[in-house]
Amino acid sequence: QVQLVESGGGLVQVGGSLRLSCAASERAFSRYPMGWFRQAPGKEREFVASITWSGDYTLYADSVKGRFTISRDISKNTVYLQMNSLEPEDTAVYYCARGWGHGDYDYWGQGTQVTVSS
Repeated sequence: QVQLVESGGGLVQVGGSLRLSCAASERAFSRYPMGWFRQAPGKEREFVASITWSGDYTLYADSVKGRFTISRDISKNTVYLQMNSLEPEDTAVYYCARGWGHGDYDYWGQGTQVTVSS
């Protein structure tokens, strides 16, 4: 069974950093674009960032542009989200998924909680 497993979430102070990881259970995922989403309490899930399978192209939500960086290590079947200058508004459950940009995504991880305290 195909699985995406996120890790790296936690509690951090305003201005701090975290790096999220998303490990795929199959090497086939290395040939697909991947993305990160987040969902805050009482809000709809929103797009955060996406990366092509080659890593040549990335896409970011305006709210995280310049602070977050998406990357991937094909040899490890892993996608990362480096989050810097964190703000309370970044508090959410973060999900990785297979897909590109604002299009369709077909496989999702279980999510990892990120909490930014002020």
